[in-house]
Amino acid sequence: MKFNLSFVLLITFIKDIHGEHCEKGWPFPQDFLIGAASAAYQVEGGWNASGKGENNWDWFTHNKPWMIADQSNGDVACDSFHKYKKDVAIMKDIGFDFYRFSISWSRIFPTGFANDISKDGIKYYHDLIHELRSKGLEPFVTIYHWDHPQVLEQMGGWINEMMVDWFTDFSKIVFQEFGPKVKYFVTINEPSSFCYGGYGGTSKAPAWNLPLNAEYLCMHNVLKAHAKAYHMYYEKFRSTQNGIIGIALPCNHYFHKNEEDSITPDIAFQYDCGWMANPIFSKDGDYPKIMRERIDENSRIQGWPRSRLPKFTQTEVEYIRGTSDYFGLNHYTSYIAVPVQKEVNKGWANDRGFYQIVDPKWPVSASSWLRVVPEGFGGILRKITKEYGNTPIYVLENGYSDTGSLNDLDRINYYYSYLKEMLLAIKDGCNVKSYAAWSIMDNYEWTEGYNAHFGLLQVDFNDARRKRTYKNSAHWFKNLLQSRTLLPVQNCTNNN
Repeated sequence: MKFNLSFVLLITFIKDIHGEHCEKGWPFPQDFLIGAASAAYQVEGGWNASGKGENNWDWFTHNKPWMIADQSNGDVACDSFHKYKKDVAIMKDIGFDFYRFSISWSRIFPTGFANDISKDGIKYYHDLIHELRSKGLEPFVTIYHWDHPQVLEQMGGWINEMMVDWFTDFSKIVFQEFGPKVKYFVTINEPSSFCYGGYGGTSKAPAWNLPLNAEYLCMHNVLKAHAKAYHMYYEKFRSTQNGIIGIALPCNHYFHKNEEDSITPDIAFQYDCGWMANPIFSKDGDYPKIMRERIDENSRIQGWPRSRLPKFTQTEVEYIRGTSDYFGLNHYTSYIAVPVQKEVNKGWANDRGFYQIVDPKWPVSASSWLRVVPEGFGGILRKITKEYGNTPIYVLENGYSDTGSLNDLDRINYYYSYLKEMLLAIKDGCNVKSYAAWSIMDNYEWTEGYNAHFGLLQVDFNDARRKRTYKNSAHWFKNLLQSRTLLPVQNCTNNN
C-alpha cells in the first residue's frame, strides 16, 4: 500500500510533571500490549447478510431515525463484514499487537435463541480470527457490545431477568467456537452506557426513558449475566483454552469544585464506576454503600414499598464477587462533581446528591460529552488501583473525536498526553497491561451517527467501496509501535 500522507516527529527535551527530564521519550513496559478497537454494529454493516437476524439497533435506527443525529444507520457502516481482510492488513501495517472487536449476537443467533445457530455467522468470525492470527495480531473478543436480537428486546431486553440465561447461551457458543483461538475475552461492554442511555434515558437503543428505576434493573441483570458467563468459562473451557475473561467498564474521573471538598469526587466515583465495579472487584462485593444508603432513603421518602435499587442475596453477592481476571477500563474524559445540599425530609437530588460540570478551559472535541483532560486518565487509574488493589488493568478504549481531518494533530496530542499520563501512573505502581485506541477507523457512533470521527483511518461513507485513508494519527501510531516509545510530539504535517 502506498500513501501520500506523512508526518514529522521532532524529539526535544521535555520536562514531565514529576520534574524529571526525558530525552528519549517514555518507553512502554516489556510485554505491554497496544491495540485498536471497534464494535460489530459500528463497523460491520451486512445488517441482513448471510441470514443475519434483526438486532435492537437495526430496529431502532430503521424505525426511529429521528433519534439519530444525522438520521443514519449501520446497515453498511464501514462494510467490514466484506472488507475484514483489508482492515487486518492495515492493522498489521501499523503494527498493532491486538484487535478488539465484538461478536454480533444476531449474526450467530438469527432468531435470537440457541436452537438456531447460523453456520455463516460462525464462519465469518472464524475467518476474521484466522486472518488476525495469521498476521500476528491477537483477537480480543467482546461478546456483547450493545447489540442483541430484537426479539429479546421485545421481551424486555435487559430488564427481563431471562436475559441472564439468554446471554449465557450465546456466550457458550462463543467460547465453544472461538475460544480455542482466543486468549482474551470481554463479556459485556460498558453496561452503564446502555443501562442509563437505553433504559433510563434516550441516548441509546431502546430509549425507554424510565429514569431512576429501569437502569437499576438493567445493571442488576447485567452483573448476574456477566458472572454466569464467567463461571461457565472457568468450569467448562478454561482448563483447555487457557484464556482470560473480564468486563469493560466506562469510568470517568471526577475532580472537586472546592479544594476543601474531598468527599464528593469519591461519591461520584462510586455512582459512576463503583456501581459496576464494586460488586465484582471489591473485597466485600455488592453495590457501593453510599448508593445503597441514598437510594434506599429516597425510595422510602417517595413511598416505594421497596428500594428502587434491587438487592442481591448473599449467595449472589459471593457469586458475582471476583468474576474478572482483569479490570477492563474504557476512559475518555473527566468531570467536576458538585454536591447538592440535602433538604430535611426531602430526597437526595437525582438519587445521587451531586451533579457534574466541566471546566470551560478544558479543550473540546467534536463530541459534546468529550473534553480533553489527560490528568484525569492518570487519576482514574490511581483511583481504581486504590479501590481495588493490584488487579491488572486493561485499557480497552480511549480516543478523541473530530470532524474528520486527515491532518489530525489534535487527536495525536490527545493520544500523546493521555498515554503519557498512563505511563506516569504505571510508574506510580498501577498495574496497567494494555491500551486500545478507539477506534481503528471512523465508524457509526450510535446516536451521533457519522458526525463524530474517532478513527485513525478516514472512511469515505459516500463511497460505495468505503475507501480507507490513513490519517496522520495512524502514521504516528505506526512510529510509536516501531519504537515502543512515546516520543514528544512537535509537529505533524500532510506532505502531498
